[in-house]
Amino acid sequence: MDANEFTLSHLSTRLRQLLLQYKELEKKNAELQAMVNERDERIKELDDSLQSVCKSYESLKMAKMVEITDGDMESAQKRLSKLIRDVNKCITLLSENSIDNG
Repeated sequence: MDANEFTLSHLSTRLRQLLLQYKELEKKNAELQAMVNERDERIKELDDSLQSVCKSYESLKMAKMVEITDGDMESAQKRLSKLIRDVNKCITLLSENSIDNG
């Protein structure tokens, strides 16, 4: 085997090794790309879920602001009754004063 054949054989061997490495890297790249795509989909799902939860939360906050519970209603009625009694007392006092002065 002369030097040219040896060099050609060596070059051919190196070329096969490079092709094998290239195919392995291609396979690894495809796996990594699949992982990236899965992660992108998962991120999109989570983002959609987050948007949905945020909308629900805002709706719940709005409903809580509008909601009147029985306890709130009773408390408001008691305060209103007390205010009415106070107004009636004031009217009575004013009426008595106007009778005394009149």
